[in-house]
Amino acid sequence: MKLRSIELSLPDPAEANRFMIDIWGLVSAGERDGTYYLRGSGSCPYLVSFSPGEEFARSTTFTCSEDELARVKNRVAEAGWPARKVVSDDPGDGQGIIVELPEGTILRFLAGTSDVAPIEGHAKATRRVMPVGLTHVVFNAADAEAMADHVEQILGFAVSDRTKGMVFVRCNTKHHSTAFARAGFSSLNHIAFEMEDLDTVMRGIGWMRDNGFTPAWGPGRHGPGANVYAYYISPFGPVIEYSTAVETVAEDHVAGEPDDWTWPELRIDQWGVSDKDFDGLRKAEERFRFRRDWEPQPLAD
Repeated sequence: MKLRSIELSLPDPAEANRFMIDIWGLVSAGERDGTYYLRGSGSCPYLVSFSPGEEFARSTTFTCSEDELARVKNRVAEAGWPARKVVSDDPGDGQGIIVELPEGTILRFLAGTSDVAPIEGHAKATRRVMPVGLTHVVFNAADAEAMADHVEQILGFAVSDRTKGMVFVRCNTKHHSTAFARAGFSSLNHIAFEMEDLDTVMRGIGWMRDNGFTPAWGPGRHGPGANVYAYYISPFGPVIEYSTAVETVAEDHVAGEPDDWTWPELRIDQWGVSDKDFDGLRKAEERFRFRRDWEPQPLAD
């Protein structure tokens, strides 16, 4: 199983589309019925979509095998979570289920999807960078521990680490594909785009600065996952991140606990060089709530 994409509803999807192409570095994957699709240099048909409407997070999509989909579908049905079968008309196609988790977070699981051929990123001479794919999508939670338990027991995910601020969860060998922040409310926390390497992250920071954007947090290196990061508050709302080098964990990985991740005074990451706009990030992280724009139906065949 792997994280593929996130689907957002926005009042002005065209403007968000322009920013993500002209500044952030993605490229168009087409437009269908007013929805814009954007891809990176990797094999995923798209990483993010913007549909016209009010501001909310429509879904986050994982691709999986038929066997994985069957297990998720059976457990979701047994748990009684709101869900329905879906056939995707997004790039990459596929069929599966969409499900609402106990705090309203909406995930979609698709099997039978198709990939696309990778493409070349922007040449260094342009000063631009292009993300490869998505590395993780993080959610805020009223009860992060409960949400982690739910996705472990029902979706088959696994907890990789716990800190004072988050519970990190993986769906494959990457340290985390998602996490639940101990926020006291449920919403989209941030979207992390996988970059090719450290140099690409740093060049991305330079390109963003050239265009008038400074990091809301970063550059730095996290403890859990050890990924390098630079966070920005996008002009259309959500927090977005350039990230690279998330750790791979072994099958027998033992989840860390909050006391394993403490920093010396005045440090908020491994390097100790980054500043953080706590207030600005908090406001942006509260904006995108979840909304079910579909009616549940029985999952039985």
